[in-house]
Amino acid sequence: MERPAEFRFRNADDPVAVFLGDWTANQVGDAGREVAARLKGRTDVTLDMTKVRRMDTAGAYAVLRAVGRDFDLSAIKARPETHRLLELVCAAVQVDKPVEVKARPFQDFTVRIGKGMVNLGEEFWGTMAFLGHLLVVVGGSIRNPRRIRMAPLFSLMERAGFDAIPIVATTSFFIGAVVGLLGANMLRQFGAEVFAVELIGIAVLREFNIIITAVLLAGRSASSFAAEIGSMKMNQEIDAMKVLGVDPFEALVFPRFAALLITIPLLTFVATLAGLLGGLVVVWSVLDLGPAFFLQRIVDNVGITHFWIGLSKAPVMAAVIAGIGCRQGMEVGGDVESLGRRVTAAVVHAIFAIILIDALFALLYMELDI
Repeated sequence: MERPAEFRFRNADDPVAVFLGDWTANQVGDAGREVAARLKGRTDVTLDMTKVRRMDTAGAYAVLRAVGRDFDLSAIKARPETHRLLELVCAAVQVDKPVEVKARPFQDFTVRIGKGMVNLGEEFWGTMAFLGHLLVVVGGSIRNPRRIRMAPLFSLMERAGFDAIPIVATTSFFIGAVVGLLGANMLRQFGAEVFAVELIGIAVLREFNIIITAVLLAGRSASSFAAEIGSMKMNQEIDAMKVLGVDPFEALVFPRFAALLITIPLLTFVATLAGLLGGLVVVWSVLDLGPAFFLQRIVDNVGITHFWIGLSKAPVMAAVIAGIGCRQGMEVGGDVESLGRRVTAAVVHAIFAIILIDALFALLYMELDI
């Protein structure tokens, strides 16, 4: 049966304080505060705990807090196990608090910039190593086409490319329709609604076909590549491939690279047709200009040059999307958090690279006056 914790002096002048009962979390109650009040200002007191039945860390902490941090534990009479418990708790509560570091905004800002530059250098170095390894595999596959794994190549072409035709066509259709609607409303103020046809043709053929295709595949295929390869990296399947003498770049990266290289130009062509169809529908319904008139103005005033300009970006976009997705997958660590972080990075980096590459192409063709 448990007994409440008690504390008393043998007599008023006796410096020996006797502890009785169970000094446990359930029974200590206000005994600790009573000890602190009775011992306040007294330094000649000896504590007698030989009659304490049970004591846990809560009771030991109550005693130590009552007598103070500077109390000499050797002045306590107790059983050996009680002494050891008091020493352990005393050592735990006397750990120095960590020094609080004052906030230094400017120093923290410079540290973040430095870490960012180091990370940027590491990413650049890793990207160059990845690109070099991929070029070696591509060169070997060109010299010896029998090394190309046709089964995964055609499977990836279907999953990453042809299965994306509905979403690419639908998105491009509405983009073409929106461009046509905005162009018609804006040009109507100047009585030049008919030039909405040229606006649709140039916008779709030159920019929106490849941009829409590349952005959709960046979110669809780059994330898929990173997740697939990253899962294999987590499960140590890539390490097993290396042990068996199989190059992961040849078995995993090159088929995805080749699949996008083949399918993105085809998807760009589909996006072009869908975008022109969306613009044709708007021009026909809003401006009452028939399909024959629309197509004739596209042929006469827009021409095929803009289509080839847009299509020339497709191989570069394909290489960037596949490369970023596969590289982020190869960088996955051994935990799920790393996988999620790398999949997110694959999508963000791919979309950023697409916009940057398109801007560089625009500057190049502007300098070439094309």
